[in-house]
Order: sequence, then C-alpha cells, then structure tokens
Amino acid sequence: MMYTFGLPNTPPMPEDTRPNDPQALSTVDKLRMLLDITKTISRSLDLDEVLNLVMDTLGSLVPYDAAGIYLIEFGSEGESPYVFKSKVIRGYQISFELIEPRLKMGEGFLGTVAQTGKPIISPDVSKDKRYFAARERTRSEMLAPIISNDRVIGVFDLESDHENAYRDDDLAILQLLTSQVAIIIEKVRLHEEVVEKKRIEAQLDIARQVQLELLPSADPVLEGFDISAYVFPTEEVSGDYYDWVRMFDDQIGIVVADAVGKGIPAALLMAFLRASLRSSAQIGYAPHIAFSKVSNLLYDSIDENKFITAIYGILDSTNRTFVFSNAGHNPPLLVNPGGEYRYVEYGDVPLGMFDDIHYHQHFIRLEPGQVMVLYTDGITEASTESGEEYGLDRFAKRVIDGIHLPARKLIDFVRSGVSDFTERKQLDDDGTIFVIKAA
Repeated sequence: MMYTFGLPNTPPMPEDTRPNDPQALSTVDKLRMLLDITKTISRSLDLDEVLNLVMDTLGSLVPYDAAGIYLIEFGSEGESPYVFKSKVIRGYQISFELIEPRLKMGEGFLGTVAQTGKPIISPDVSKDKRYFAARERTRSEMLAPIISNDRVIGVFDLESDHENAYRDDDLAILQLLTSQVAIIIEKVRLHEEVVEKKRIEAQLDIARQVQLELLPSADPVLEGFDISAYVFPTEEVSGDYYDWVRMFDDQIGIVVADAVGKGIPAALLMAFLRASLRSSAQIGYAPHIAFSKVSNLLYDSIDENKFITAIYGILDSTNRTFVFSNAGHNPPLLVNPGGEYRYVEYGDVPLGMFDDIHYHQHFIRLEPGQVMVLYTDGITEASTESGEEYGLDRFAKRVIDGIHLPARKLIDFVRSGVSDFTERKQLDDDGTIFVIKAA
C-alpha cells in the first residue's frame, strides 16, 4: 500500500468533483482566476497571442470539448455576406468551413448571437433548428457576444460532448471574459491604427520632401524681368507644382500645374509631368506640341478621372513675349501699370483627360511695367468658415495694391491678403503663385 504524507492513499474522486475540474471551483476561485487572466492578457498588444492565451486558460473556468473565437469583419456593401472569421479554435477538425464559416448575420448560433447581441445556451443542439453542425459529437453549446461600444464585434463559442453541460453561472463567467476580450481587441485595434497612421504619415512626409525637392532651388534670372514663384503647402501632399528651365540665354520655359486630387497619386502625376516637359524642352518642342505628347502619354498611363491642369509657356526676353498653351488651367492674370487688369482666358482641356488631343498656342506681349501672374486655384478658391471664396476679383485687386513691390515680396503680399480674408494661416489646398514683372 502506498502512502502520501503518512496517510493511506484514498480512492480516486468522481470525475465531476476532481479539484482541477472547473465545476469543483467556487465562484470566488473562478473570479480570482478570471482576474489573473485579465491581468495577463492586458499586457499584450498581439491579438493572436491574447486570444490563444484566453482559449488555453478558459478550460480552467468553463469546461468545453471544442471552442472558437470568431470576429466579425465589417465589409463594404456588395462584398461577401459571410462575415465571420475564426481567430482561434480548439477541438475541431480543421477545415475551411471553420476558418471562414459560411454563415450570414442571423444564420446559425453564430449569426443569431451576432445579430441580436444576446447569448445562447442550447442544452441539446439536436433539438435546436439554429444549430449549424460543425462537430458530430457536439451535444450542447454556449455562445456569448463580444461587444464593444454597443456593437457586436465577435462571438465566443463553447461546445460540449454532453447534454446540459452549461449553466447560467458558466454563462456569467463567459460574459465577464468576453467583456475583457472586447476591451483587449479594441485596445489592439487602436494600437494598430496608431501604428498604421504613423507609417502613412512617415510615407507622406517622405513624399512631401521629394515633391518639394522637385521644385526649383532658386528663382530664374532673365534680363528685363523680375521673376519669383512659390508654393504655399498644406500639411498634405498635393498636386501643385511649378518649374522653370533655361532654354537659351534669352528664353526660359515656365510651367504651373495642378493635378486632380491629393496625396501620393497627385505627387506622382507631378513627377511624371516634370520629367515629360523637361524632356520636351530639351528636344525643343513648342508648348502646344509638348502638351499634346504629354497628354497622350498620361491618357495611356493613368486611371480614368485623373488629369492635370497646366500652363506651359516660353518667356522670351529679347522679344518680350510669352508664348504658351493652357491645358484647362486658371487663366493668367495680366495687370497694367495703371491698375487695369484682365484674365487671358484662352485654353483647352486638361492633360490626360482625352485621347489624341491637340492644343493651341497663345501669345502675350509684355510691356514695361506690366505684371503677369500664374497661379493655382488653392489661392483663388481659399474660403472663409462660411464658405465665401477669395475669388478672382479680390486676387487681382490685391496684386494691383502690391504692384510696386518686387516679385518675391508681391507673392508674400498676396498670400497675407488671402490669410487675412480667410482668417486662417494655412490654405485648404496648396496654392502656387508665379509672378513675372516686366521692367
């Protein structure tokens, strides 16, 4: 006969009263274990690790022969109606149907709990029409919703090989656990959102720096003209762009452009335009020929509803002319020394909008004292909180008020006028101003 601590060995206890059986634990013991589980899982930000830990320790609280934690993936309208994805399962023969249960909202136990937000205890699944047979041996089942911010985000499912395996106190324990799991899931998701936001912000910052580096490092110098340009950026990467390139000693090519949209796609369009126009300038294409070639390339290369508005012209100091093409861009502003002004409203369709487009060429002679301003709609469409836009008239009058200033200071003068009008330091959209003053 064997002895333990000097006492005779006692006969084995009945199966349902063994000390390590969850049914033998008191409510206080279970709550204490639940607290320990909660403390442990709250330290992790790895969702798979958390859910596996919950499942591995759940058997100490509530008995089960198979179990699963299923989260709901909320897709867009028109996507697959099957919304459940298993995050962790135990006791099942692994199959595709368990990894992605073919259940819709309202179907089966899972769908019913997800739709109603109410738990289910089924003492005999064979008598329940809602049961979706995932295991042949399952006789009873208990499910509880995982709820966050009054929204069901998942379902906890326990199955037993015995009928009447689950009681109300088991459900109470499971619901306490699901409430903690909901908190952890949201905590992990919020952390992932923060990480993703930082990743995107880092990429946008790089894109912004690349975009700014594409801009000329200095203003052009051309005899008989005072020239300056500047982009007033918002916090986002956008499609505003300007450039100039030396063609001959007395000629420079000038471009001001704005790609539809914002972000990295718009910046990529600008990089494409820069490379294409600089190549055209080196070959010696006239503005209207360059635009036709660039537009056709864009049409073949980009998605629908993506296009660029632009003005590209050649400023000639010997002839004091600006020969240009306008692809759907804001018309140049021409101001006389006496204060009269007009918008030169010649133009064609934006670049990349249609196939095989031909552009026209236009001509402006710049007299001494005249000022020509190229710009983007981020300036003229800047608006107040009530929605009133700065507009073309205010823009022209502001240029007239500062016409005596050097080109660089005139840009600052116009920008301060826009800020005073909108009562905001930053524009809603990037704004570009390119000033050409004829001496």
